Amino acid sequence: MKIKLFTLACFLVASSAVKAQTTYQWKTASAGGYTYKFVTNDPTKSRFYTLKNGLTVILSQNNKEPNITYKMAVRAGSNTDPRTNTGLAHYLEHLLFKGTDKFGTLNYAKEKPLLDKIEALYETYNKTTDPAKRKEIYKEIDKVSGEASEYSIANEYDKMMKSIGSNSTNAHTSVEETVYEEDLPSNAIDKFLSLQAERFRAPVFRIFHTELEAVYEEKNIGMDNDGRKMYEKMLYSLFPTHNYGQQTTIGTIEHLKNPSLVEIRKYYNKYYVPNNMALIMSGDINYDDLIKKIDKNFSYMVSKPLALYNPAPEKPLTQIQKVDIYGPSAESLYVAYRGFAQNTRQSLLLDLIGSILANGKAGLMDININKQQKMLRAGAGYNSMKDYGVFILSGSPKAGQSLEEAQKLLLEQVDLLKKGEFDESLIKATVANIKLAELQAYDNNDVRANATMDAFIQNRGTEWDKTLAATDAMAKVTKKEIVDFANQFFVNNYVSILKHKGEDKSILKVEKPAITAVKTNANEVSPFTKNIISTPVKPIAPKFLDYKKDLNFGKAGIADVITVQNTENGIFRMSYRFDMGSYNYKLLPYASQYLTFLSTDKYSA
Repeated sequence: MKIKLFTLACFLVASSAVKAQTTYQWKTASAGGYTYKFVTNDPTKSRFYTLKNGLTVILSQNNKEPNITYKMAVRAGSNTDPRTNTGLAHYLEHLLFKGTDKFGTLNYAKEKPLLDKIEALYETYNKTTDPAKRKEIYKEIDKVSGEASEYSIANEYDKMMKSIGSNSTNAHTSVEETVYEEDLPSNAIDKFLSLQAERFRAPVFRIFHTELEAVYEEKNIGMDNDGRKMYEKMLYSLFPTHNYGQQTTIGTIEHLKNPSLVEIRKYYNKYYVPNNMALIMSGDINYDDLIKKIDKNFSYMVSKPLALYNPAPEKPLTQIQKVDIYGPSAESLYVAYRGFAQNTRQSLLLDLIGSILANGKAGLMDININKQQKMLRAGAGYNSMKDYGVFILSGSPKAGQSLEEAQKLLLEQVDLLKKGEFDESLIKATVANIKLAELQAYDNNDVRANATMDAFIQNRGTEWDKTLAATDAMAKVTKKEIVDFANQFFVNNYVSILKHKGEDKSILKVEKPAITAVKTNANEVSPFTKNIISTPVKPIAPKFLDYKKDLNFGKAGIADVITVQNTENGIFRMSYRFDMGSYNYKLLPYASQYLTFLSTDKYSA
């Protein structure tokens, strides 16, 4: 049978430029009446605006699909929880889905007195210690909450987002951030911005006690989660002073049982201010049109003086700490070291070392442990945060292997690193893989938005140039620098978390109070929501590929060649297509799987 070969290739004709070091420098420009900053050669094409009220706006244009990723990031999380009200930032995150005086309510004038009464009852409840009296107060909270629910509309925010076309309404709270996330079709920007601006204008904390039930359940599930217990114990041991270790995002049982709507409101008023927030959008946008619309919708926000969490420096760790944890899941372990602040040279080296130890293909652990099946699983990685980082060796022992034996294998790989017993070419290969992964990832709107969001949370975005330059900086790292640094860093001051299979007798669950189901009014619609849903949008016009203009056709021997120049980044992709498949020969799909394992007289697989 004659086989016809087709190839499809995308390439950038600039081989010398690809090898050269890229320069990332901050520049300032103006367009559409707004001044913005940007970094040269930024693959995300991000523009950093600061509105008159201090709100940071970060926009990244990617017109490949008619979709937009949105994130509203607040530089406040469990680190900024009051010591007397841990878990408060997370409570607030849940309440930002409950609406305002315009949506989520049938009649706010009648609802508000009841909400005020609930708030006052919670304050009394928190100050009461007698169990019987507390029970009576909560009965009253439950009763009044039922009365208030006659006027509330549950999940009206979600109803509007679905009508707009969102597929991923979400939010999360972490140590340094609270982030509200959406995606939307690009033709729904106007109604979307109207909704988001209203959402943060004057949130109403309604349907609260049923939300408590959800948070209690989340806490109880977390206490049964062995991975979560390991991570929290690790942070507690690494950070005896910093809130990274001393306050969990979910909060303590005692604080969860005594929530304060007054304190939650204070927290919102203190941290949810424009000079502490960033609105981030990545996708099918027009920079000049969008920044005007954002400014118009969010200009009501007023900046306030702000004092963020300013921790005392941690003292050096001087000894090995061993922590034993028990739970029903399979045995596993962490060996964790305290790292350094974000965008420091030390953090860059630890990020690179994590990939040299384990990258899924040719890292020291991949070759010496995973491929030889000496453990069930072995890995390493570095998590960089604003003030410190955490370097983790992780693994799971195989059957018949103790946790101590598995830990010894992990530490032996670190010893190889410290002795320099690895090929220097591994550094270049690792950096090349990281660079490729970055370029591929930046095609994704969510990755773009997450990257700039992290920069805002960690340094207000002022070091975005350093973030972009990090991989090029890695390429300049020598084997000697890694070996010297590894010998200084990897000493006997780590935390060993050994998770044994067995019963955890220390678990105390959050006791849920008696809660009567509230009225949801799910079929009701507020006037604000009616307006959002009924506002027409312009249909998205499809864009079709023109095969005659957009593709180049040629020949290479017997092969037909189709090429497209990649003008977006330095990625080269090539694929081969044969005009035969499993219908021609049933064993062909199985034979093709062996291609990745084949070598030549010059190259290994």
